[in-house]
Amino acid sequence: MDDSRRTFIKQAVGFSVACAARLDSEDPAYASTSNEVPSGDKPEWYQRPMRWAQLAFVEDDPGNYDLSFWLDYFQKIHADAACLSAGGVVAFYPTEIPLHYRSKWLGSMDTFGDIVAGCRKLGMNVIARTDAHACHQDVYDAHPDWIAIDEQGNKRRHPSDPQYWITCALGPYNFEFMTSVHQEIMRRYMVDGIFTNRWSGSGMCYCQHCVESFREFSGLDLPRTDDPQNPARRQYILWNQARLFDLWRLWNQKIKEINPNASYIANAGGGALSPLDMKTIGELAPTLFADRQGRSGLMAPWANGKNGKEYRATMGQKAIGGIFSVGIEDRYRWKDSVQSSDEIRLWVADGIAQGLRPWFTKFNAKPIDRRWLPVVEEIYKWHYANESYLRNERSFARVGLVYSQQTATFYGGKKAQALVEDPALGFYQALIEARIPFEMVHDRLLDPEHLDHFRTLIFPNIAALSTTQCQQIREFAERGGSVVATYETSLYDEWGVRRQDFGLSSIFGASFTGEVQGPMLNSYLSLEKDTSTEKYHPLLAGFEGATRVINATNQVNVKPVGQSSFSPLQIVPTYPDLPMEDVFPRPTKERNSGVFIRESGRSRVVYFPGDIDRTFWEVLDVDHAKLLRNAVLWATNETAPVSVEGQGIVDLSVWGQKNSMTVHLVNLTNSMMMKGPVREVIPIANQRVRIQIPRERHVTRAKLLVSGKDVSYQQEQGLILLDIASIGVHEVIALDFAV
Repeated sequence: MDDSRRTFIKQAVGFSVACAARLDSEDPAYASTSNEVPSGDKPEWYQRPMRWAQLAFVEDDPGNYDLSFWLDYFQKIHADAACLSAGGVVAFYPTEIPLHYRSKWLGSMDTFGDIVAGCRKLGMNVIARTDAHACHQDVYDAHPDWIAIDEQGNKRRHPSDPQYWITCALGPYNFEFMTSVHQEIMRRYMVDGIFTNRWSGSGMCYCQHCVESFREFSGLDLPRTDDPQNPARRQYILWNQARLFDLWRLWNQKIKEINPNASYIANAGGGALSPLDMKTIGELAPTLFADRQGRSGLMAPWANGKNGKEYRATMGQKAIGGIFSVGIEDRYRWKDSVQSSDEIRLWVADGIAQGLRPWFTKFNAKPIDRRWLPVVEEIYKWHYANESYLRNERSFARVGLVYSQQTATFYGGKKAQALVEDPALGFYQALIEARIPFEMVHDRLLDPEHLDHFRTLIFPNIAALSTTQCQQIREFAERGGSVVATYETSLYDEWGVRRQDFGLSSIFGASFTGEVQGPMLNSYLSLEKDTSTEKYHPLLAGFEGATRVINATNQVNVKPVGQSSFSPLQIVPTYPDLPMEDVFPRPTKERNSGVFIRESGRSRVVYFPGDIDRTFWEVLDVDHAKLLRNAVLWATNETAPVSVEGQGIVDLSVWGQKNSMTVHLVNLTNSMMMKGPVREVIPIANQRVRIQIPRERHVTRAKLLVSGKDVSYQQEQGLILLDIASIGVHEVIALDFAV
């Protein structure tokens, strides 16, 4: 770390000595203090709720909605926790805080308090929802410095409703005003927690508080660029994150001073593109709620399960609620809409399969379209009936797909979707098609404790890795772990600065020559036999009759290092694609490997110098899917915890509970798989399942939880073999163990 960065960090507003010490170490860029749940608290309630209900009140709900209807519905669906709108933009209780705007319809009522009391009579946990992103004119008039300012110096009106103003998330509005709101809610109602929507800001703010705080932190002016290599922008990323975690800790502290068993629970987190460090969030949050409410645009239904895996990578087995909307999630914001029944079923099923606890959210407590009500009732009643099989204690997946927020932030920048997220989406899709159960891995948790239950780690263009992280990966390989990596993985340090060579060159068996090509047109990979055996490598299984396949569209130029080994793929360089008479490869003496394969003891390494995973996500070529599948299977080189044979696309997960084991199969086979919503469920038939049983466990019963019946099975050499005749949206195989 250079001296200027050390000075900037030690000047950080509100930073503790511990935080400064941690940032002084060679930790990746997202450094922050650890703040685990204090041991003196009693956090038992966080694990208890399995089914959440959320009502997001609108201003005219007080006096106009049917409280008894919702309490009856909560009881009917066995909801055991609720998130209810309390205050912030609009107060739904008789607040006494000046400038805390009360609903015009509230009168002498206590809408929030009444529904809290009703939920408690049902034995439900309750958290209060607040919203901190906007305010009314009277707040503007009294405290104009609380309002967010754009780059041109203009105070920002709300883009949807101009009567509101956008607030600054990093100044007194949140640190003072919203702190008092949270304290008042906690004192009056002693809820189990407070959950805040849109608390982290609405883009960059150039108000006087942000200008002064950032200058004190960095000695610089706020940046006018989004280039992460700009010194001011880099410092802004650190400062913004530090301020938000300071705010989280402040709210948590003030809540716990009133109710030690409650916590502040931010609406935060996600995958590589999430702006707040998930490792710190995992340390800070006793529970979390994954807010991916539904599909929009070109999104696969497995995206809900992916979100759950990303959260679990740093949350471990802490409870994670999966927020889903019963409405249509689209950029046109039809908030009173209703989603198709089968789309809701599929979206929620994939979340449940990947460990999320369902949480429905309904905007507007006056149901305009009631078609969603029986769908959620059906899902929740099934979930309640099978709750003991859904309290997962561990995943048996042996493959980990790594994601990296520092790569997205400092290497990807404004191109992070294409450079970082798309390769991950491509590999995710390939693993789904290959029916390989896997988990997500956060790149700041590469220590043995978090890695040693995996056999194989996948690095889909995880370009920005620190020296320490590269060493952790090498040590994983030395312990017998296998690695599959693509494109520019480890070519940059944790700050997005290019190295002279890969940080993982020694395990790739490849060295960077200094050039990156792309996008390349009309380039191919030639399939080669091993001249010593005259056989194709297992990487080329399923390519019988082919001599070459399409190449990735971008690649780094590399040369072998160390002992040269045979490569089953050779690059056919790009050649003209027009005029048609000119479309033929030119003779060349150069032979460049399209893949590097190495073995050392139990460890196996596959490195593709091309962005084959990103290209697969763009064009969905079946040959790329096969290559990615074969790479993982060859690298893993062991019996899978579960295998499923049959037609269709299935998302798999395999879980262990206290005295049972479950295998989830989510049927994604649908014409609307990549562009929802689903119109109808298309069942798949005749799935042959093989499940590896943990040692010293004896199966006493097998049943299908969705079909609701026992299923016959065979047992041989530690495997359970069974057949499933048909799967609609979802099936769960439950194996009971002898106690």
